[in-house]
Amino acid sequence: MEFVDLKQQYQLHAAEIDGRIQRVLDHGHFIMGPEIAELEEALARRVGVPHCITTGSGTDSLEIALRALGVGPGDEVITVPFTWISTAEVIGLVGARPVFVDIEPTSFNIDVAKLEAAITPRTRAILPVSLFGQMPDYGHINALAAEHGIPVIEDGAQSFGATQRGRSSCGVTTVGGTSFFPAKPFGCYGDGGALFSDDGALAATMKAIRTHGGQRRHHHPLLGMNGRFDTIQAAVLLAKLPYFDEEVERRALIGARYTEEFRGVVGVPEVVPGNTHVYAQYTIRVRNRDSLKQALDRQGIPSAVYYPRCLHEQPVFAEYGSWGDFPVAEAASREVLSLPMHPFLSEPDQDLVIAAVRAWSDRRGPE
Repeated sequence: MEFVDLKQQYQLHAAEIDGRIQRVLDHGHFIMGPEIAELEEALARRVGVPHCITTGSGTDSLEIALRALGVGPGDEVITVPFTWISTAEVIGLVGARPVFVDIEPTSFNIDVAKLEAAITPRTRAILPVSLFGQMPDYGHINALAAEHGIPVIEDGAQSFGATQRGRSSCGVTTVGGTSFFPAKPFGCYGDGGALFSDDGALAATMKAIRTHGGQRRHHHPLLGMNGRFDTIQAAVLLAKLPYFDEEVERRALIGARYTEEFRGVVGVPEVVPGNTHVYAQYTIRVRNRDSLKQALDRQGIPSAVYYPRCLHEQPVFAEYGSWGDFPVAEAASREVLSLPMHPFLSEPDQDLVIAAVRAWSDRRGPE
């Protein structure tokens, strides 16, 4: 059983993927080839914004957004302590200070009730994470940000394809960023990412920063970086894009079935009203996570922990919090376990996962 089955996806779409890659090999424009603009136009249409800028990774996308918004030394950026390190890493890379806000226990996203208290005169951006595949309450976040004149950057690395009240992830904030890492819901075969915005001037700045700060060849008014997306990876995504909606539907069905079978047995991820969920990970909560993980391992069922430590527990960010400052995030880090989740997970394989978790719970008693 695969935790994420990229091999089956390739086998299903091999002709299209191989054909797209061969086209790049034939024309030879491996950096910023025509597939880049084609993909950016297609993704912008999908998200519902006029501007998409592909990037070398999801991490690059967030750093470029912060740079384009002028965030730098002495500034503060609000985010969460329960996420992959890149969310806070980019804040440090531009010289700013991360300010952590605790999460909600069932969505794993930022607790909007605690957000305003974190805003100070030094706050230059809010960087919420759409963790595991659904979005936090951007209606509340955007309204509060507008009141204080602060831009919002969505870290949508795990939520591309999700919606909130009919609007697409990466299309509801000042800037949206996502990742095309292979295991993401919409992934290529290497690193990659993208930025989305309806602000033309901001998009132009981000596009320039992506390519060494150049607005045209040999004219570099901005301090930039090499954040370009690879043409072959763009070709892979163009081949996969026609099938993405079907995969999102399959993820929703598989996630809903897990939740139906696990409710009352373990803690389940709740889909917030108004949201859809793409289940980049299907993540449950159990008090004795290591015991369950070991039981699954013995049966050949893969699982993973995202994330075993909060960011303020990492040595590099230790100055930004102490144990007990973010109790919901800290509890989640000790209890979460992600189960096999991908659009090609068969019902018999899902049955095996469900049976194994329920059998473990029966031996220990319900959570």
